[in-house]
Amino acid sequence: MFAGQASRLWWICLLSLTVMRILVCAWLPLTPDEAYYRIWALAPALGYFDHPPMVAAFIKIGQILAGDTTLGLRLLGPLSAGLGTVFLAYAAHDWALLRGKDAAQAKSSALKAAVLLNATLALGVGCVVMTPDTPLVFFITLFLWAFVRLVRTQNGAWWLEVGAAAGLGFASKYTALLPVAGLGVWALLTPVGRGWLKTKWLWLGGVSAILCASPVIWWNATHHWASFLKQGGRVGDWHPAKMLTYFSELVGGQVGLATPGIFVFFVAGVCLLLRQKEAVSRALFCIVMVPVLVFVQHAVGARVQANWPVVLYPLLALAGTLPVWRWWKGASCLGFALSTLVIVQALFAPLKASVHIDITLRQMGGWAAFVQSLPTDVPLIADDYGLAGELAFYGNSLQPVIAVEPRWALFNLPHTACAEGYLVRGHKQGDDPERAGFHVLARLPVVTRMRASQVADTYSVYKVSLACTGADGAQNAVVLPLRRRAQ
Repeated sequence: MFAGQASRLWWICLLSLTVMRILVCAWLPLTPDEAYYRIWALAPALGYFDHPPMVAAFIKIGQILAGDTTLGLRLLGPLSAGLGTVFLAYAAHDWALLRGKDAAQAKSSALKAAVLLNATLALGVGCVVMTPDTPLVFFITLFLWAFVRLVRTQNGAWWLEVGAAAGLGFASKYTALLPVAGLGVWALLTPVGRGWLKTKWLWLGGVSAILCASPVIWWNATHHWASFLKQGGRVGDWHPAKMLTYFSELVGGQVGLATPGIFVFFVAGVCLLLRQKEAVSRALFCIVMVPVLVFVQHAVGARVQANWPVVLYPLLALAGTLPVWRWWKGASCLGFALSTLVIVQALFAPLKASVHIDITLRQMGGWAAFVQSLPTDVPLIADDYGLAGELAFYGNSLQPVIAVEPRWALFNLPHTACAEGYLVRGHKQGDDPERAGFHVLARLPVVTRMRASQVADTYSVYKVSLACTGADGAQNAVVLPLRRRAQ
């Protein structure tokens, strides 16, 4: 597929885009969640309270290659996005041939799918900020590519790759179960799918998936099912009276993350899948619609986080090749422009907006200067996991950072019962550390985190004694690994 002058240009564009994303990774300050995931990578485990461990594995590999730096934490984001783009293009090419397209049309479909996915905010910005969605999107793309190869070659051994990608997707984020469930619906409801159920290969693929997912299951089984219960507990958050609000947030979030023009291609592509008769189209429809129905049902009474449907974006990019509208290039250019605007705003803040509007200010603004402005003579303490992670990354390499929260009891980190330190609390947490179990010795002036002249957040600083483990118990106060800077 990738041959000739046009294809060489394709490779140059993809490599250039990947290099630019790597440079952005090095410059962008860490978000609180990224700083938290960094702790995961430095305390390796087969599972964590919030998510499966794949994001920690991605960060650890990056740290080995590029050090304990912003680039090291994020390096596998652009690399996996670039490699995943290649697999998506191959899947689109094979699918076009299955639909009876000629070689030129198949190449055009491959390019279109690759551009549509990369032009979304979900990938354009998401691949330079390390989250569990980063490995999830990569392994779902592998899952999709392997399935298309299975159908095109009719070689049952491809089920092993389908299963492995599904299991590794589960080890990235639990929402990977939803596309896999969609594939199961296809296998049960279609003649082609039922035909594969009669072979050994589909079942061996299931074994492959379970083997790849088993470390996460074992960790949960030996840790009181903590991660499963946390994520599954969201089902109990039920407020039907807010249905319209939640549903509008779900749709609005996808219009934003996909960008408006590409969102139209995604929706139209899914609708056009119904007109296709071959196996991949039928399977794609099931794989997409099962998660969509789950998200819509959940939005009836609870909030669906905007990033949850990102698990579908590689599949939607493939479906988005079906509409023949010529303005897909314009929609993609708008998507790239919006991604560039978000990144430029995060780096240079040319636009002045409220912290309630500018998420880059709220998440990334002024962390290094803020942490360096804090007292340095005794340990820093935080009872917010994201803030604790930022203190550990940007703080003095000789000043301990102590995290106090029940979740830390599940980490393989040194526990502490130190005498005193400086408790740093964001004002959104409230101003009553005594109620949180800390014994306050003194209150220091409020510290402001700023980017240029804009306030990102304000923090209270207290000198406390570490009765600061409070009601949660000493086992929940841990010393975080600090950043080792190059000498």
